[in-house]
Amino acid sequence: MRTHLCGRVTENELDSEVTLCGWVNRRRDHGGVIFVDLRDHAGLVQVVFDPDREEVFARAEQLRTEYVIRMTGRVRRRPEGTENPDLPTGAVEILGLELEVLNAAKTPPFPLDDEDVGEDTRLRYRYMDLRRPLMQQRLRLRAQVSAAMRRFLEEREFLDLETPMLTKATPEGARDYLVPSRTHPGSFFALPQSPQLFKQLLMMSGMDRYYQITRCFRDEDLRADRQPEFTQLDMEMAFVDEADVMEVTEGLIRHLFREVQGVELPDPFPRMAYAEAMARFGSDKPDLRIPLEFTELTEVMQAVEFKVFNGPANDPEGRVAALRVPGGAKLTRKEIDVYTEYVGRYGAKGLAYIKVNDPTDLAGGLQSPILKFLPEDVTRQILEKTAAAAGDLIFFGADKASVVNEAIGALRVKIGHDLELVEAGWQPLWVVDFPMFEYDDQDKRLYALHHPFTAPAVDSPEALRANPREALSRAYDMVLNGTEVGGGSIRIHNPEMQQAAFEALGIGEEEAREKFGFLLDALNFGAPPHGGLAFGLDRLVMLMSGAHSIRDVMAFPKTQTAACLLTDAPAPVGEKQLRELGIRLRPSATQQAE
Repeated sequence: MRTHLCGRVTENELDSEVTLCGWVNRRRDHGGVIFVDLRDHAGLVQVVFDPDREEVFARAEQLRTEYVIRMTGRVRRRPEGTENPDLPTGAVEILGLELEVLNAAKTPPFPLDDEDVGEDTRLRYRYMDLRRPLMQQRLRLRAQVSAAMRRFLEEREFLDLETPMLTKATPEGARDYLVPSRTHPGSFFALPQSPQLFKQLLMMSGMDRYYQITRCFRDEDLRADRQPEFTQLDMEMAFVDEADVMEVTEGLIRHLFREVQGVELPDPFPRMAYAEAMARFGSDKPDLRIPLEFTELTEVMQAVEFKVFNGPANDPEGRVAALRVPGGAKLTRKEIDVYTEYVGRYGAKGLAYIKVNDPTDLAGGLQSPILKFLPEDVTRQILEKTAAAAGDLIFFGADKASVVNEAIGALRVKIGHDLELVEAGWQPLWVVDFPMFEYDDQDKRLYALHHPFTAPAVDSPEALRANPREALSRAYDMVLNGTEVGGGSIRIHNPEMQQAAFEALGIGEEEAREKFGFLLDALNFGAPPHGGLAFGLDRLVMLMSGAHSIRDVMAFPKTQTAACLLTDAPAPVGEKQLRELGIRLRPSATQQAE
């Protein structure tokens, strides 16, 4: 239907005849001459319809925004002074000789050049939203990233192998999406949260190196930037240790940035232990572009009478930490109140602070409501440990260590952006030496920090059983500018060690056999040491494109409430279909109340 793409007609085609197809981006009537900006996926070109060609001109008068047309015309140079240097086609225009309307269009639900359209409207009319050049650029970038990943891995003898979409429910991690089985009444498949067990089985099958760009599903509670279905690059390798996996995957990320964006990342990426990351930044995915760090004050505060600090300082699970903000003394009380409200979202009960006007004058050079509660020697130690200078502000976090880490860690990032302290560029990081488990005070049990198939750093099942709460794992996360883009581990390949891990998690032998019998059987038939990693493709492309949400790099995402506004899903199904599946719906609590 066409000889050229709109965005690729240049001076090379001067005086030639071209046929183009596309959408009317804009139509302008200037003194009896009609100008049409014609758009396809490659870009824009200006088309001119002259009244001398009456029949074609009459059709052009009927054109409206987003009409789909096919036209034939002659390429000519734009008149001097009317060139558009911002367009690849800006030196030429096309004199329209023929015009065919392939499809008329209603008035669009929103202007495509309007950047302030609400997200719900964009998602409801996603096919219109995707016509915008910015969205097309992002999806093309996503395709380039996927293609570069495949080339890199296949050059290194990784096999692209598919794993099942219908599998068995697992007892760990997020809730599964369940799929009822018509042929097995009362039984359910689950959509995979990841291909974890199948890729381990592939290593036990002798496949050696596997990868897959695959869809995963998690029925999680509502969170701002999570999706019920997402895409990850999944990888697994046999006969490897941590260094082997990290070398390959780090090389992959450097390759992506070099090939797709022309950016050279550090070689090698720095590494940081989980404990150090939490101590310095309160986060296991620290943004190293922000030059702010915690100062530990727990011991300093143990003897003070001020209960706000004394209590957490003497609690084995408590923590007192300071965050020095260079130049922060300029913040107003109103701005500090906003930050106080902000940390409250993360469980903090307040936000103490000291404004440092003159660190050498303890009596008159400091401003704070808490100074009257602090002995002079404690105040001096705070200033020394934080290295506070004139004009700085010191924030304090004092609570359970988990609350301090989350609240002051989030404050660190927010202040870094608000005060424009974020350094330019890319800061990759490996976080290693994670705890094997985390203890839940409410449930009074251990949970796997990554998943129950991660290998511990101990050398025997007996050592793991002896002290599971202190065990470290052989896990590693890749962090980029404060976002975790990938995580993996060396896996357990010994059946006795796997049983010990299940025991630590409260998974008894009967439950382990019921849920993971196929894995336990496979481990008994000669499983090689193996490990891998999964990259969140959506997050990675979001970072590379500069988007603010993973929804902006997915073609058809769900809303924050896990709904599809475009198709109005999820939706009820008919009674006949439910009967075929052996399902009867119970009224909800709201319906019962009515």
